[in-house]
Amino acid sequence: MRCIFVGIEYAGKSTLIDLLTDYYRHRQLAVHVDDHFTIPDATLSPASRAAYVDFPADVKERMQRMQLQYHVEVIKNYPNTLIAGWHIEEAVYTSLYGDEPESPYYGNYHYNAQRGYETQVIEARLPDVVLIHVTASDAAIRERMETNPHEYQIIRAADIPKLKRLFDEEIDKSLFAQKGRKIILDTTDKTPQESLDELLLLSEQLITFGELAIRAMDVPEGPYEVRYENGVRKSRLIP
Repeated sequence: MRCIFVGIEYAGKSTLIDLLTDYYRHRQLAVHVDDHFTIPDATLSPASRAAYVDFPADVKERMQRMQLQYHVEVIKNYPNTLIAGWHIEEAVYTSLYGDEPESPYYGNYHYNAQRGYETQVIEARLPDVVLIHVTASDAAIRERMETNPHEYQIIRAADIPKLKRLFDEEIDKSLFAQKGRKIILDTTDKTPQESLDELLLLSEQLITFGELAIRAMDVPEGPYEVRYENGVRKSRLIP
């Protein structure tokens, strides 16, 4: 399943990506994860993240635009791709925070490319692209901000209602949503595992038969090895 996770900061996108990554890898499948679109890129070194915040706005815009385009090819070429934010997050955060000096985001975002990224993916006729709108109640977002603050937090508590509305509007414009390739997952009052189970259930009608067969596999909880007996695939725990 090629997943594009979008939604307001603290909704639970990264947590779900981590769980789904473990889910696929436990079934001995390759996964391609790209959870590095929020400025500054969380996968960079601490020194690089600190430097990135102070890059000139035109440099940030160019770097982001290049990686947004690059990930069109990632989605097209890697099965089990898990992407967080991508072009939709960029559009929302630049629109609200791009002109604020204290924000790491930038103004003058080239919005007219939004549908272009999606069109390139859609033209590839991939059978398993799913746009996953991860959301939570305003109160849940505020609580997560207080109990587990991000080092480089983008959003402000006062902006939560507006940001959620902007995400709703931007996601509704998406060609993926218009083609019925969208699910909405509310993580309020759910454990991470409950949210993953709901994600798997909600996405069932949008996946391939191969993905459905993978989900139906009976695999042990711990480390295991696969073997075949008389042509039948079996697995057993590694002692």
